[in-house]
Amino acid sequence: MIRKVNVVTAVDAKAKFKLSLLCTYKYIFYYDIILIIDKMEGKKLAKLTPMMKQYMEIKEKHKDSILFFRLGDFYEMFFDDALTASKELEIALTARNCGQDEKAPMCGVPYHSSKSYIAKLVEKGYKVAICEQVEDPSEAKGIVKRDVVRIVTPGTITDSEILNEKENNYLCSVFIDDDGLGVSYVDISTGDMYTTEQKDNLSNNINTLIDELAKINPTEIIANNFLYEREELKQQIVNRFNVVLNHYYDWAFDLSTARKAIENQLSVISLDGFGLEDSNNSIKAAGALIEYLNETQKQSLEHLNTIVPYYIDRYMVLDINTRRNLELTETLRDKTKKGSLLWVLDKTSTAMGSRMLKKWIEEPLVDSDEIKNRLDPIESLVDNVVIMDDIKELLKEVYDIERLVGKISYGNCNGRDLVSLKNSISILPELKKLLIQEDLNKLSVLGSNMDTLEDIFKLIDDSIVDDPPVTLKEGGIIKGEYNKDLYELREASTNGKQWISELQQRERERTGVKSLKVGYNKVFGYYIELTKTNIDLAPDNYIRKQTLSNSERFITPELKEMESKILGAEEKMTTLEYQLFLEIRDEIKANIKRIQKTSKIVSTVDVLSSLATVAFKNNYIRPSINTEGIMNIENGRHPVVEIMLEDGQFVPNDTLLDNKDNRISIITGPNMAGKSTYMRQVALITLMAQIGSFIPADNANIPVVDRIFTRVGASDNLAQGQSTFMVEMSEVANILNNGTKNSLIILDEIGRGTSTYDGLSIAWSVVEYIANKTKIGAKTLFATHYHELTELEGKIDGVNNYRICVKEEGEDIIFLRKIAKGGTDRSYGIEVARLAGVPREVINRANNILKDLEDRDINKDNVKEINVNEELKESSDVKEVAFTSYNIEDNNIDKDSLQLDLFAVKEKELIDKIKSIDMMKVTPLDAINILYDLVSKTKEI
Repeated sequence: MIRKVNVVTAVDAKAKFKLSLLCTYKYIFYYDIILIIDKMEGKKLAKLTPMMKQYMEIKEKHKDSILFFRLGDFYEMFFDDALTASKELEIALTARNCGQDEKAPMCGVPYHSSKSYIAKLVEKGYKVAICEQVEDPSEAKGIVKRDVVRIVTPGTITDSEILNEKENNYLCSVFIDDDGLGVSYVDISTGDMYTTEQKDNLSNNINTLIDELAKINPTEIIANNFLYEREELKQQIVNRFNVVLNHYYDWAFDLSTARKAIENQLSVISLDGFGLEDSNNSIKAAGALIEYLNETQKQSLEHLNTIVPYYIDRYMVLDINTRRNLELTETLRDKTKKGSLLWVLDKTSTAMGSRMLKKWIEEPLVDSDEIKNRLDPIESLVDNVVIMDDIKELLKEVYDIERLVGKISYGNCNGRDLVSLKNSISILPELKKLLIQEDLNKLSVLGSNMDTLEDIFKLIDDSIVDDPPVTLKEGGIIKGEYNKDLYELREASTNGKQWISELQQRERERTGVKSLKVGYNKVFGYYIELTKTNIDLAPDNYIRKQTLSNSERFITPELKEMESKILGAEEKMTTLEYQLFLEIRDEIKANIKRIQKTSKIVSTVDVLSSLATVAFKNNYIRPSINTEGIMNIENGRHPVVEIMLEDGQFVPNDTLLDNKDNRISIITGPNMAGKSTYMRQVALITLMAQIGSFIPADNANIPVVDRIFTRVGASDNLAQGQSTFMVEMSEVANILNNGTKNSLIILDEIGRGTSTYDGLSIAWSVVEYIANKTKIGAKTLFATHYHELTELEGKIDGVNNYRICVKEEGEDIIFLRKIAKGGTDRSYGIEVARLAGVPREVINRANNILKDLEDRDINKDNVKEINVNEELKESSDVKEVAFTSYNIEDNNIDKDSLQLDLFAVKEKELIDKIKSIDMMKVTPLDAINILYDLVSKTKEI
């Protein structure tokens, strides 16, 4: 552990810095290191050793990365990289002679365990450049050539030991300017690549970008200079998504350069076949992404062989707040999968199926035909439970084919990876047979399109042993029968070893020494060993090779001849096996597209099977899908809460919304009674239906919605200096500016972040605006404690009141969790406070104050009679009636006078006394007495 580091940095060739560090292991020791740093610009690396000069030349090309420089069995780091890595990795910092007068700081990690160290650095936001030997040391003239073979960044990790197998690791590229947006993202561990674009004003493009990033959830973003220079936007992205954002060369986003990069990667002469012919912003983003991959991965990526363009309006738009509030893939509080919608629906058998399901949840469909194309096969599986279970059992044998293909493409797969691929492929014929049965409808189409890859299975089965070693260059991977030359070499080696074994027995009989043994080590090869007490019995043809403390080792001409044959055969075998393995890998690589196509079908079957399993076990039903805006849910249930509760405890509820008389539901009731659960339930049921899932209800007709908006809960955004109310209003503004008649809006307690009448007036106005068909006219659930809003029913068409039923038993209340028609005029706040454990003394005092306020009704006189918003009156949706409410838009009313003041009671008493005076019955003397009394009372206030 590094305890203390004091550094004085230098900027020119003769300047120095002194490093003092204290390291503790079994003992304490100090290093005082003086390092001379030569400027790289235009100067020779004088006096450096050849190895260090090579290091500096390579480092100069990768200044933004920590250079892992391969020396033997270690990756070494020097100079500033060593200082950084030793601190971040908590490893010892030492020193090495570099040819200068003073030593260079150095630290290193073992090659065989480097993955965890690389992952730790990448997780902290560093790039790691992997520098390897690129020529055989035995053939090198002078120092062995080295070069960077790969740069590891957060978005380019491929190691399955580091990645979460059930989540994609996306690298994202963003092109944005005043007129357009292009977004492209890729998971290089699977080869999945997508791109989209939008042509709009900058403000809308930024909003769309934030929504897309919320869906993609990348670990790394590269962007053009236009975005990177906007510090506020850049920080917003980094803070919101906890992502590494790097500026990338603007030339990479040039249209012609980007187009050429894509064409080269996909081996095509035109992008028309990919639907990108007129998508310039998509091309710019995707082309820069490929340039970045070429720069960092430094090899062709055969598994990245297609780009899927998509249109943003093909999927339901879910902004970052809605994704968070609905807890689609992780919970709000703990950021864990358990308790999310994904947790409920994910009963997949494969890692790639789990990733696809997560993508479905993140991207609900808006095309009713596409939705039905998912519902049909789920219904077939629910109706054929035996087949569904058989499919799930088969899929349990399937490994992560997508990432296995990625490893094959990268060239870093081993024998065990190929065996995993073979075992996965082995179930395909039986799976295909299950799927193509007539009563499975749409699943039969998937089965018919499935390539069972039997030739790939045969290739691996014929060539790779069932339990291959991890390493590739030590032999034991290829079956002897696969190759004639390998078979003969293996026979020679086996026969030679048999001869060695028989030699030991012959020599024991010949010498009469039962303890004689024939051994082998890498230094001396094969030898015959006799103990010191039996040395005199050594035959004349024994040649002394080595003397040990208790024994002597000998060789014979015959033994050395056989050794040459055995070792020669083993060396040739190892070399031949490695060559054969590369040939097998390359043959599989040539079939990557076929394997990827099959893996997508298997993943789709897995997701459909998972959704069918959940539907069957949880008693979900198939929803009817309509485009008329009708939402009619009978006994709907919250999919997550229902599972968290014991059987039978969840109370189902109905929902009726449409584009006519039932557009807005005003929901009143006490806190903790279930308003938020109910509203989230409706949103989740809608979303589940649009991903093609069965839903928790007895019956349901669900409309296709273009967006779901949620404004639920309150939280400060301290990082951006925004208060609770500012955050709330920003989210409301987003809803009002982007909602349409086909949206579903969930609003919970709008306006509570400010004073009572400010909040009421805002909530009132929001309801009016949403209700107006010429403005939005969206289906809306609006929970509120402002009971005055219940007066909107009957005043504005489409607004209806609902309440959470509560049963009162003395001072106790029981939440029935049932939604009923009609409003409520009580909030039960004090009762809820008592249930929450607020001290009895506070509860009693609160009841006294409440009674006093209700009796006095101190704000009653500030109420004025007003009409519905004049603009709304012109709409046919608003009835021409006046009603009593609060109107703080009236400039004649002092807003301060409307604020609740518990200390105004005496003033109110004085005003009430004045109002009670009947001037027609007061005599002059009485008037003088009354005036005197009033003046006296005013002095007491």
